[in-house]
Amino acid sequence: MTASLDHLRGRFLVFDGPDGSGKSTQFRRLVEAVEAQGITVCEVREPGGTHIGEQIRDLVLHYKDNIDGEMDKRCEMLLFMASRAQLISQRIQPALDAGQLVLADRFISSTLAYQGTAGGLPVADILRVGQVALGKTWPDLVVVFDVDEQTAASRLSPLLDRMEARGAAYHRLVRQGYHDQAQQDPNRYRMIDATHDPDTVYQAVIQTLTQWSPK
Repeated sequence: MTASLDHLRGRFLVFDGPDGSGKSTQFRRLVEAVEAQGITVCEVREPGGTHIGEQIRDLVLHYKDNIDGEMDKRCEMLLFMASRAQLISQRIQPALDAGQLVLADRFISSTLAYQGTAGGLPVADILRVGQVALGKTWPDLVVVFDVDEQTAASRLSPLLDRMEARGAAYHRLVRQGYHDQAQQDPNRYRMIDATHDPDTVYQAVIQTLTQWSPK
């Protein structure tokens, strides 16, 4: 039986990590667990989660670079932030105000890792834009599912989106980006070893969440 997760009511949690980390599987398992305890969950994904956000998602994940040249990294980052701003306004903040658990599949931590550490944009610039896009609505906790690029690659679908298809060196930097964030903000981040089987990873998630004390 899963331990009580009642302290997650009214909190904003993010599941994040490299492509192929298995975070989406753990996301679904946690949703089922908290709903079984009577906790209302607002599930959101990034980019997306709103009508505007889903259109941005289609653009940034499936844009063909050869149509109009390669998408500029700053453009890419700003599109993610635009989707995020709409998501906060339309869904996240109202859910938090209602005392719901908000669980996001990716958030600004992804932008810092993918467009920042791996993409070459200054992290400080991303954070400045993030202050505008997010306002005061920042995650209470970011759970990062850590996995090496070889393991991650073995789990990915052959039908890769633009982010997934960028190669091992890029994804090695993505992973480093998450490690950097966790080291710089240990109160907000928790790292989970995602190389194990799903049941073992899930137990680590539950242990992490039950031990976490919101500030």
